[in-house]
Amino acid sequence: MDTKKYEELQEIARQSRAWIIRALAEANSGHPGGSLSATDILTYLYFQAMNINPDNPSDPKRDRFVLCKGHGAPALYTSLALRGYFPKDELLTLRKLGSRLQGHPDTRKLPGIDASTGSLGQGLSIANGMALAGKLDDQSYTVYALLGDGETQEGQVWEALMTASHYQLNNVIAFLDYNHLQIDGRIEEVKSGGNFASRFRSFGWHVLEVNGHDFYAIDEAVIAAKQEKYAPSMIIAHTIKGKGVPFMEGKAKWHGKAPNKEEALEALKLLGASWEEI
Repeated sequence: MDTKKYEELQEIARQSRAWIIRALAEANSGHPGGSLSATDILTYLYFQAMNINPDNPSDPKRDRFVLCKGHGAPALYTSLALRGYFPKDELLTLRKLGSRLQGHPDTRKLPGIDASTGSLGQGLSIANGMALAGKLDDQSYTVYALLGDGETQEGQVWEALMTASHYQLNNVIAFLDYNHLQIDGRIEEVKSGGNFASRFRSFGWHVLEVNGHDFYAIDEAVIAAKQEKYAPSMIIAHTIKGKGVPFMEGKAKWHGKAPNKEEALEALKLLGASWEEI
């Protein structure tokens, strides 16, 4: 990745964060913390890594993406809108009656959504199914998935980890949004995941660790993951809850609390944006 592309991704991520804040404020509902922590990962996937075409969202040869932590939908929606899947103004209908932008992604409502998610723990199993289908159909697409760190407390995640390594699904590249916080506090205090890297490796996964806000590091990890011949890859992305908005950063209370108008205005200012721009 060259410097020009890096700077382009930084600007897209900044815009995405601003739209997330404005949309959540309009809805007066939703999850800012985990959406903001995952923004850079989604920006990289949708504007650099994935083989996708907004004009043909159902192309059978496309790469797939599964947002396992479905409550992070605002980050996914902004990436899709900025990529051209639907008009950006529609982001302001988030969580409103009749909107296509529900609180969790729904494949029946919106182009570009590959999996309906929200019941934590199920997303990686869905990604495995897509990847296995690709193997059986001799297709070369990659299935990307994004898990929350608190989500790993669900047993089905570990069943899915076993399944992916058993079937050598090297066409699965998963990210762990490792921001250390869930709705009830630090994951280490709620239910510790221990050493994630060693645990994932013990389940047969190719594991990489990166700064989840560094596009160069993410790019290097994905390139390495795509070169893996036999094992699925897990990229542990060390992130900051509420990234980009200092008064939200590292605070569990912003897991599922939307900003009010005053807070949103301050957040937008910190992001170099304004209410009128969005």
